[in-house]
Amino acid sequence: MDKVSIARNPRARHDYHLLETWEAGLVLTGTEVKSLRAGKASLGEAYAHVRNGEVWLEGMSISAYLPGSYNNPPPARSRKLLLHTHEIRKLIGGTSRKGLTLVPLELYFKDGTAKVAIALAKAKKLHDKREDLKRRVAERELARGIKGKRS
Repeated sequence: MDKVSIARNPRARHDYHLLETWEAGLVLTGTEVKSLRAGKASLGEAYAHVRNGEVWLEGMSISAYLPGSYNNPPPARSRKLLLHTHEIRKLIGGTSRKGLTLVPLELYFKDGTAKVAIALAKAKKLHDKREDLKRRVAERELARGIKGKRS
């Protein structure tokens, strides 16, 4: 199982508590796939939502494939995510609860197929972000101290 990462959402783990994750396929055109293979994608402003019993990814930007001419779709168009019906039902139940949203975590190729990892997430409050930052700084200092004592 070969997994090649294309793009990550760096703010997802910082801004959200991730509750459950899924792997979904993407409906793409040929020139979009070629652009992804060149690594020209961004998940920075992306989010997912359920519309008419289907899951859609909005705000993900895939740069135009230059040799693609008029076949190139718009860079930030809506893209349908491919999930099983029981997974979509779980997502509908999760997003109907107050404060939960769907956040894309990573875009990657798995065995030659483009996939996106999405998570059901709850937004962190400001004090949660501060606590996480303090905890990471303390862990880093502890690791430095242990590393320094070994030499």
